[in-house]
Amino acid sequence: MYEDIAEYALETAHKETNWAEIRLQSSRAHSLLWKNGSLENVSFFDQHGLSIRVLINGAMGFASTNILAKKTVKDIVTKAIKMAKGQDKKKPLHLSKEKIYSTDWVVRPKKDFPDITEKISLLKHIDDVLASMDNIQACFYHIEDSTQKKLYLNSEGAHISSVVPSLSFFYLLSIGFNTESQQINRQFGNTGGWECINDWNITEKISHDATVLNDLITKGQKPPVGCVDFVVGPSITGLIAHESCGHPFEADRINGRESAQAGKSFISPAMMGHRLGTSVVTVVDDPTIPASYGYYQYDDEGVKAHKKVLIKEGVINTFLHNRETGYLMGTQSNASSRASSFDSEPIIRMSNTYMAGGDHSLEELCEDISLGIYMASYMEWNIDDSRYNQKYVGSESYLIQNGKIGPLVRQPALEITTPGLYQSIDAVGKDIDFFAATCGKGDPMQGIPVWTGGPAIRLRNIQIT
Repeated sequence: MYEDIAEYALETAHKETNWAEIRLQSSRAHSLLWKNGSLENVSFFDQHGLSIRVLINGAMGFASTNILAKKTVKDIVTKAIKMAKGQDKKKPLHLSKEKIYSTDWVVRPKKDFPDITEKISLLKHIDDVLASMDNIQACFYHIEDSTQKKLYLNSEGAHISSVVPSLSFFYLLSIGFNTESQQINRQFGNTGGWECINDWNITEKISHDATVLNDLITKGQKPPVGCVDFVVGPSITGLIAHESCGHPFEADRINGRESAQAGKSFISPAMMGHRLGTSVVTVVDDPTIPASYGYYQYDDEGVKAHKKVLIKEGVINTFLHNRETGYLMGTQSNASSRASSFDSEPIIRMSNTYMAGGDHSLEELCEDISLGIYMASYMEWNIDDSRYNQKYVGSESYLIQNGKIGPLVRQPALEITTPGLYQSIDAVGKDIDFFAATCGKGDPMQGIPVWTGGPAIRLRNIQIT
């Protein structure tokens, strides 16, 4: 994997810098796209390259190349050094001191990825299941397997290599009847091999979604008006944890670095230890969950991964840090630095962000609600760039009357502020579920694999919009 080139790059850079790191990366992927009854596209992706970051007198320079030859590597070292030396150093950048590791880690699949024939057979089987159902307007499936290899070196002595296979599946389903249509999509993803397919139960889920969308069109009622109690399902809980906790707790956002790229944060450093929600609210970001889509053992700055509790029993407990923000805020990196590819700068990212479970069953969450909504899944959502005001519109949603889940209701909307949301949660379910997603951030945009998740939760006295 061109380790000699990476070592040459580090040696060349370190002669003229205070600190340097090399990230050598290769990615191979195979994907199939199936659309409305036929195979639309088969693609193969093979990318490799190397990037370098250097620190000179408080300024950072970054450069990359996909030509792994000594002359080219020397050129990008020069480019990174020139970039660092050309910067304004009024606010010098520093890195937190971290433990140095020299190790290899590998995710070993239980079952190898199959050839294209078996993948086509899977997609055709899913399509045959849907073909027997009513009012299918459009269906779209995408499956991809990939293997990513990395080598990380820095001038402090870090030497970390990894091999990570992963598998993902996405479907979009549209149901149409008379002049109305309903749409839903789902994404599945794990690190590992082909064994993940059986755990996803794709045919059962897509059949369920098709049935629910048909029923929404033909049987769905209008939601009640006024203030009611809400129970939201794990997919929405996970989205809430990701969007209104994970993103605003990214320390680069908090410090304003992302304001021109992906938004701001209503959170400030002074809010550490501030009560944001009720005592039943705990939100976690944990890259160490085995087989998770956001799994890693070391981040892209060589820091060992571990579980982070962002909100602990309603209180802001920690932010997501890389080495730069760790130093800036007087703490350490917590291994939250990731890059989507070799030619992208590592920035602060989530991994598997979820709300921790409580001790209630779904029935117990509903049993003392006289009038409310159970929102099992969402059809759309939005949130402002400071992650403060947000809205979730239900897809599969039911009326709760006298403690019982009743008929389907159409598109109830939960619109609320982040503090208002967390302060309205009075009970948390015990059954946690996780959902794969591709999280976008940065400019140019970087999409990285994550899980969102949590249990069902109950919110009291919410205005339906």
